[in-house]
Amino acid sequence: MDLTRTLIIGNSGSGKSWLAQRLAERLQVPWTDLDRIHWLSDEHSIARPRAEALAMARVAAEQERWVIEGVYGWIASELLPRTTTLIWLSVADEVCVANIRQREINDDERLIALLEWAGSYRQRDDSSGYTAHQRLFEGFTGTKMRLTDRTEITVFATDLL
Repeated sequence: MDLTRTLIIGNSGSGKSWLAQRLAERLQVPWTDLDRIHWLSDEHSIARPRAEALAMARVAAEQERWVIEGVYGWIASELLPRTTTLIWLSVADEVCVANIRQREINDDERLIALLEWAGSYRQRDDSSGYTAHQRLFEGFTGTKMRLTDRTEITVFATDLL
């Protein structure tokens, strides 16, 4: 498996950041979280203009080696031509919601919105929903892997280490 330029997609709370961090450390490559590109503020309330976000993502993908992860299909689709391995964390929505609850401290409006959004992954009709990720995955002609639960994700990460 060629992990030179690995793109990880999946729902919020699926474990993308957890896996990306471990892969990047193991491979000694830069790790880019697309949340940091998509959002202007730490509160995740103001989105960066799309053209600017795409330009930033393209700069990250121009590097020779990387791990990039995120939920944003509209950004991920732009990175696929440089991707050597695509990993889709296709974890059940209720597991993602539980993971978010476990990692978040505050129970504010932003968290409630994130939980609702993660819980609707399979119903959403946008580029960050299940159907869009499935299309990206199925259309990708390089090495790809679909992991469907925490055990598979952990085993994959452990086997690399």
